[in-house]
Amino acid sequence: MRRGWRDLTDLVLPAECGGCGDGRAVLCSRCRTALGGAVPRRVRPVPEPPGLPVVHAAAPYADEVRAALLAHKERGMLALTAPLGAALAGAVRAGLRESGAGDGDGFSGPGPGPSPGRGPVPALLVPVPSARRAVRTRGHDPARRIALAAAGELRRTGVSARVSAVLRQRHAVADQSGLDARQRLDNLTGALAVVPGGARLLCGGGTVVLVDDLMTTGASLAEAARAVRAATAGGAGTATDRGGPPDRAGPAESGAGPGTYWTARSAVYPSAVGEGREERKPGPEMAGPNGGGAVIGEAICAAVVAASPDSFENKPELTESLHRCR
Repeated sequence: MRRGWRDLTDLVLPAECGGCGDGRAVLCSRCRTALGGAVPRRVRPVPEPPGLPVVHAAAPYADEVRAALLAHKERGMLALTAPLGAALAGAVRAGLRESGAGDGDGFSGPGPGPSPGRGPVPALLVPVPSARRAVRTRGHDPARRIALAAAGELRRTGVSARVSAVLRQRHAVADQSGLDARQRLDNLTGALAVVPGGARLLCGGGTVVLVDDLMTTGASLAEAARAVRAATAGGAGTATDRGGPPDRAGPAESGAGPGTYWTARSAVYPSAVGEGREERKPGPEMAGPNGGGAVIGEAICAAVVAASPDSFENKPELTESLHRCR
């Protein structure tokens, strides 16, 4: 009861900045700059796990940004949801631009495009799920909560976006803390799956954006991408999707209306991944899942609020940005 009252008062009158602890503000101006003041960057962990899609991050996981994420995740400082969601929205925009999904006006995604009267195809924000035990302990799912805030921010700025929480853990995994990159990858391989009916939502033609609050080794995002690709490789009628109506997957959150999604060719394809750190090179033409030739690109990307500082590309500019925030 006492904790609930403290959480309620923090929402109305924050006791301290979630980043630095100074002042009575959700985030002070300096911490807001650290979180969302720089242009989101492409991030690639070393070593890079196989199957990791292109990932963009809003900020490096250090100092005030690290403190804010931990305050939201572990201490339940829910007033931080809005600024964290805004930062994630910026990373999603960067990913959509790089994937060629448009600038937020109209159709987003390389699928069949909107049908007459349907409007633009929304980008689907798919949060990486937390373990059920962690959700019970924390009292909320941080990634899902931030994803909903990011989708709202995107829509306010003209980008059609919805959240579809279609990923679930198939089995319990070991605690990731203390594991190295290889151990984390082994720990998570095969751990996620798309719920029955979820492939139909993913096959609507829009770009699928995997979202999380943090990327360190990239193992969680790589496993999420594997699960999405496996569920959508054969279109909406795959074995994964058979036998379950769409509503069993949970409708796309944030107010998806009837007719928003339709059966179409899968928009999610694995692209050829070069050895080591080579650039991903999607094949120019492949056969579509329902037959026929089609130009196919990787219509899946990922976005996070923060990533390990050494995973950022274009590091000289990152270093300068960090100095400006301190």
